[in-house]
Parts: sequence; C-alpha cells; structure tokens
Amino acid sequence: MATNNGNNRAKRTFGPERHRGAVTLRGGSIPPSTADQRLLDSGRGADWRTRDSWRALRILSEFVEGFEALSELPPAVSVFGSARSKPDSAECELAERLGAALAKAGYAVITGGGPGVMSATNRGAAEAGGLSVGLGVELPFEQGLNEWVDLGIDFRYFFARKTMFVKYAKAFVVLPGGFGTLDELFEALTLVQTGKVTRFPVVLMGTWYWRGLVDWLRDTMAADGKIGAEDLDLVYLTDDVDEAVGHIVEADAALAVARDAKQDAVVRRAAADVRAAHDAHNEHARRGGR
Repeated sequence: MATNNGNNRAKRTFGPERHRGAVTLRGGSIPPSTADQRLLDSGRGADWRTRDSWRALRILSEFVEGFEALSELPPAVSVFGSARSKPDSAECELAERLGAALAKAGYAVITGGGPGVMSATNRGAAEAGGLSVGLGVELPFEQGLNEWVDLGIDFRYFFARKTMFVKYAKAFVVLPGGFGTLDELFEALTLVQTGKVTRFPVVLMGTWYWRGLVDWLRDTMAADGKIGAEDLDLVYLTDDVDEAVGHIVEADAALAVARDAKQDAVVRRAAADVRAAHDAHNEHARRGGR
C-alpha cells in the first residue's frame, strides 16, 4: 500500500513578484503602485505632510544601506543597456565580453541587475572571476535580480539607486538601450560637464546604434550652440572592448597622477609656510625680540 509522504504535492505557483527594498512581495500582497509613484504623485491627500516626513526616513535608510553595502567595493565601472535585449543579440555578446575584460583589468562591474545587457555584463564579470554587482529597483512589472549578481541591492527609489551608480564607479559604459539607458547617459554627461564629477569617462559601445545620436549632438546641439564643441569629447565611441577598457584605465591613471600632484602641491605649500614661520621667528629673535 502506497503512502503519501507529501512529496507529490503540487508546487505553489506564485505569479508576479516584486522586490521593495529588503521586502519581497508576491501575488495579492503586491500594491497597485510603487514607492516612486507614491512619492511623486501630485494628487496626494490632506495627510501628505505626515506621510512625506516619515518617507524621508525611509529614503535616508536606502542611502545608508547602499553606502554600507558598497563602501568596500574595489574600483568599479557602471554598465548600462537594455533589459529587452535578447541573449543572442550583438549588444549582449559585446556586454559579456566587456564584463569579462573589466574583471580581468581589476574592476568590479555594476549594472541595474536586470535581464538583457545587464545580465550579460554580470555574467561576463562573474565567469571571469570578478565582482558582479546588481542594483535593482522596484518597478510596476516583474523583474528581480539576474542569477549572475554576486552582490545585489533592491532599491525603492530611483534617485538613491542612481547615486550609487555614480558614487562607486570610475566610469560609465553605455550599450544600446531605451529611455532608462539614455537617462543614465545624459545624467553622467551633465555631471561631468558641470564639474560635479571630474575625469569620468563615458564610453558608448555599439556604434551601429549610437552613431545617429552622436551625429545629432554634433550637427544639431553643438552647431546651434546648445553645447560646446569640447563637450563632444566627453563621449568616447567604440566597439572594441580592449579599447574601451584601455580608455578607462588611462583615465583612471591620469586621475591618480593629478591627485598625487595636487597632494604634493599641498605638502609643498605647507612646508613653505613652516619655513616662512621659522625664518620669521629667527629674525625676530635675532633682533632681540624688538
């Protein structure tokens, strides 16, 4: 007589899944809106002041959590691209080779942690022995972190996540993508152009995809005086993985040299001030304290 020990029970089907910070929501527990939607909703009720005051603490906690999790990262590069790209697409193949090359050059790789280009980049880095980081965010549709992420954080708020992409990266590499990818690209260019970050390489990979945009930047924006001709140099366009990584390494080295030179100048000025004070003291003593 056969006994039922429970092993033949049907597995539960969860359906949609959403990550909200440290919380995972499934099925009927998923709210109809995201934290970002609720924050930015202009049709708030009368108690919005109280809700937003408490929300500020949650926002602060996301920054604290992100800073603590990422503060000990090795030098890293943030890589962006479409979640919709197919695994056999040209950009995914390029992304996987890029992730591996960055890992071999000693860089951790940071992506949005999703599928498509992000997953390919994380896979390349992980398989090459590098640190593969994914910064996810709560979205209205199902996504979650891809299987190649070694260190993952799920954010509620886009702006907290965007800060981490910039703060812990030495460079941005941007592969073919949609609105989100363009958002990260132009934010990086704005931060460099306005001096908020310095010597921050922005590499575009996928010349077949970006050539029209680069031409428009030159022939329309720059030609019409909306950006300077020198601003076009903020973008480095290539399909060569070794060339892209080399550009990042060179910029990183140049920044280190500039930082050392600045530190040496500070030390020399301090030493000169000490000598001047010492000479003034000796002169005062020579004159008998008069």
